[in-house]
Amino acid sequence: MSSYDPNAGDRISRTQNGASRDASAGDMNSHGPNSGDVPDFLPPRRSGDGWTVGSDGQRHWGLNGAAGLMLVDPEQGVLMQHRALWSVEGGTWGFPGGARDLGESAIDAAIRESWEEAGVPDAEGEGIEILDTYVLDLDAWTYTTVIARTLRHFEPIINDPESIELAWVPLEKLTDYELHSGVASSLPLLLELLRPHM
Repeated sequence: MSSYDPNAGDRISRTQNGASRDASAGDMNSHGPNSGDVPDFLPPRRSGDGWTVGSDGQRHWGLNGAAGLMLVDPEQGVLMQHRALWSVEGGTWGFPGGARDLGESAIDAAIRESWEEAGVPDAEGEGIEILDTYVLDLDAWTYTTVIARTLRHFEPIINDPESIELAWVPLEKLTDYELHSGVASSLPLLLELLRPHM
């Protein structure tokens, strides 16, 4: 069981005997706020939670792959998530997203994760139009970016401790932010895929 104190700025873990320990204390198998990885001591919450290794030899979050939602509001820009410090590449900006559940499509996972983290779109995925997808395929692990646009106004809200901040960022200002490395490397292609729809 874990709890989160937004004022402490760190993840707090409850040990089996109920005592708490600070996640930054260094007892996290070298994965935590200082290393940029999700702590190993966090229990899986869903069927896809866990690490796997891609063809690049790196660990990636999501036993069944992962997906994120690049949600574009024509008037406000792209919904961006300032990632919690304890998360993978914490402190950077990316799209709401996460691990895919067993049997879950990438589109459903991206919508669910965005709803869980930012309250948008609706839990059923209404109010958006799917425009395209981009898949990074590392054999044993894939990451799908689902590109969508809003059909009505959404006000994002922080729903869980995975976000420091949520913001609509104009397309031309995206590179002004410290982006998650996966977003930064794929951004030119994602913007090219988006261009015909704008």
